[in-house]
Amino acid sequence: MMVGKGINDIDVDIPSDAYDTGKNMPTFGAYLIAIVRDSTGKVIKIHKQRSHSPTANFIGLLLPLTWYNTVGSSYTITNVTGGTCSYKPSLQYNVAAISYPNTVHNLPTYLAMIQVGSGSLSNPFSATHLSLPISNGTGTGQLVYGSIAVSSTVAVSGSSAYFYITQAFANQSGNTITVTEVGIIVYVQTISSATNVTANCGQVLVWYDVLSSSISIPNGGTLIIYYTFMVNP
Repeated sequence: MMVGKGINDIDVDIPSDAYDTGKNMPTFGAYLIAIVRDSTGKVIKIHKQRSHSPTANFIGLLLPLTWYNTVGSSYTITNVTGGTCSYKPSLQYNVAAISYPNTVHNLPTYLAMIQVGSGSLSNPFSATHLSLPISNGTGTGQLVYGSIAVSSTVAVSGSSAYFYITQAFANQSGNTITVTEVGIIVYVQTISSATNVTANCGQVLVWYDVLSSSISIPNGGTLIIYYTFMVNP
């Protein structure tokens, strides 16, 4: 039997189950949890689904240096407004790369928001923005966006470890608002350590999910979104 041969081409019966050897390799999982409360604070809906939709922007930002060195080309990041930014990290001191957030020197590469919307996209991988994003405010069709937060520590439970990103949304629009899509947006800025020249890539969608069932937020109610990223889920 050749290594890499398709499972359907193997001419023997293969067991449908998999045996646990007791030497598990770490696995990765992501979950989206939504909690809806009415105007009195009562929980009226809890929604949980597996999340498995990193976008092309996310994959591009995670490509290793060896890819850029081998291919010799840059990666084009597309932000939520359709603008583009050329990204080509390197170990050379004069190459623009993504910096760790540094407010003292105005290098704000950071987590911007969880954004919710009322549309849907059929191909999350190619998504660069939500289909119909819900804007921040108290007007018709709007939600008041709270501040995004990240868990302060990595929680460990048994053989699992996880952290979460969360954000709250309040409905002060006067009517029920329905959410059908959710995304994570980061603000990306690159800088050259040699010249201090920066390139502003803007807000970039790195994760996108269409909800398996829509979520309705009554007027006066709130929605809290949790994205939980876990090893050995």
